[in-house]
Amino acid sequence: MKALDYKLLLALDAVMQEQNFDRAAQRLHLTQSAISQRIKQLEQQFAEPLIIRSQPLQATPLGQKLLAHYRQVRQLEQELSSELAPASPQAPIRISIAVNADSLATWFLPALAPLLERFPIELNLLVDDESRTLDKVREGQAFGAVSLHPQPLPGCSVDELGQMCYVLTASPAFMARHFPEGLTPQALAKAPGVAFDPRDDMHISFLRREFGLEPGGYPCHIVHSSEAFVAMAEQGLAYCLIPELQIRAQLQSGRLLDLCPDRHLIETLYWHRWLLERGLHKQISQRLISQGQAALS
Repeated sequence: MKALDYKLLLALDAVMQEQNFDRAAQRLHLTQSAISQRIKQLEQQFAEPLIIRSQPLQATPLGQKLLAHYRQVRQLEQELSSELAPASPQAPIRISIAVNADSLATWFLPALAPLLERFPIELNLLVDDESRTLDKVREGQAFGAVSLHPQPLPGCSVDELGQMCYVLTASPAFMARHFPEGLTPQALAKAPGVAFDPRDDMHISFLRREFGLEPGGYPCHIVHSSEAFVAMAEQGLAYCLIPELQIRAQLQSGRLLDLCPDRHLIETLYWHRWLLERGLHKQISQRLISQGQAALS
């Protein structure tokens, strides 16, 4: 295989980040035809397409591998520059991490806070369901991910963070209004619940396993916010599966009730990241592992 031309990989990365050939050209101070030519050269080198011209643009499997390689090299270059010239003003270091909304709402940001205060980091947080965050690492969009999957991707390493305990919860007023006879399948078929997005199967699988209810047999709001789950529960608008870590104070005060004290949902979370990590990226991994394990023990 011919040696990789990083000028061509830079063009591929710019197109995928900007999701537009014209904006990629402006970013690199080139013409749109020059960007297109560089992508064409790269595709000719490997004799297969690297970009699926869809909306949004998508990288092919080979394109994802090349992007992941290029972004790892860029990460190493950034770390090396700061080591070789520690006294010079540091440009912001852009770090992309895929994380689930529940971790982001609880332990994740406190874990990174000391590093964010100390170093010029620009975080790019790709928030997705914990079953899908690892795709961002696979596609080269993120250097690390909080995920449900225990097996590492090729070229990556993984550490177990711990277990997140989900509590089925609602306000006392909601409980009295919708579940006066207790938590029965008949009552759950009429009471509004909440899911994070249409592909979030946590709520679905819990109701199926514990109460024998199939999807479509009960009302369910779609809300793309962990904090909004808590607000909806506290305001008596829905019952929700929420991490115990996020609502510990509400449970202790009685503002929220544990509807199934003997039936909680437990999910084990893992931290995945590229093997080629050093410097600041390594410090981020160390903080997330140590603080994640402390919070999720």
